[in-house]
Amino acid sequence: MAVSVEALPPLNEKQKKLAKELEGYVKHLCHVIGERNLTQAPEALEKAADYIEKQFASFGYQPQRQTFVARGKNCHNLIASGPAPEQKTSSPPIFVIGAHYDSVVGTVGANDNASGTAALLALAKRLAKFSSEHQLRFVAFVNEEPPHFQTPEMGSWVYAKACKQKKENIVAMFSLETMGYYSQKEGSQHYPHPLFKLFYPDRGNFIGFVGNFWSRRLVKSSLRLFQKYAKFPAQGAALPSFIPGIGWSDHWAFWKCGYNAVMITDTAPFRYLYYHTAEDSPDKLDYASLARVVDGLEQVIQALAKKKK
Repeated sequence: MAVSVEALPPLNEKQKKLAKELEGYVKHLCHVIGERNLTQAPEALEKAADYIEKQFASFGYQPQRQTFVARGKNCHNLIASGPAPEQKTSSPPIFVIGAHYDSVVGTVGANDNASGTAALLALAKRLAKFSSEHQLRFVAFVNEEPPHFQTPEMGSWVYAKACKQKKENIVAMFSLETMGYYSQKEGSQHYPHPLFKLFYPDRGNFIGFVGNFWSRRLVKSSLRLFQKYAKFPAQGAALPSFIPGIGWSDHWAFWKCGYNAVMITDTAPFRYLYYHTAEDSPDKLDYASLARVVDGLEQVIQALAKKKK
């Protein structure tokens, strides 16, 4: 059953604290570090990697760097892994939660994708001691934005290929992408095809769960759990990957390697007028709504990963 924003109760104390935490992460990435990419701001990109690594360590993880060379420069994926489950098999199930921390040239990238990175950090913090039948891995990816997007220099592509080569049993991946903008205005939500308007709302007040055909079960189960635990509007779709926007983030790399993956997003350019512009700044984001989404995702991940008895 759909939930309207007007019907939402006030934030509880946990969510209020979370909203401030998320805002702090976003503002640090955007105001303290700033634009971060290999093309125009490689030093800032390195500072962002250092910041994320430090945050992971402060949560109790032993973060790892996956370093590779792109455009003649070192760049890094940052990985925080929870404990591996006690299983007889050599390939325990792995649940990856990821977000890219680079910004496109010319912007500090508050929504794209400091919002997703902030959500990643908040979830890593809250699930650091979660004992699960899966290994939870929180990965901050580099080089999602052009000119690296969907090339061998894309951080998630490097990571997913390495996992595939090692035959790691990744059973689910969440890509946290552009998650901080919501609107109650009629006509604020757009879609890559006019037919979508027949099935989905015209107000950009929801979070989206987006997958390809092969990930449809993960889309369905994730959406069902989110609607159970989070009193916040949500929509889901499993669609052909050739439709514009469906594969526009790090989940694409996992699809290419045969893994089930879902993008969790406010739909980016189909709603957010400041997408890939210099106006993508922290003041545009709705931290209360982002906190509701992250709070719900925490419970979704716990349910999907199945806490040890």
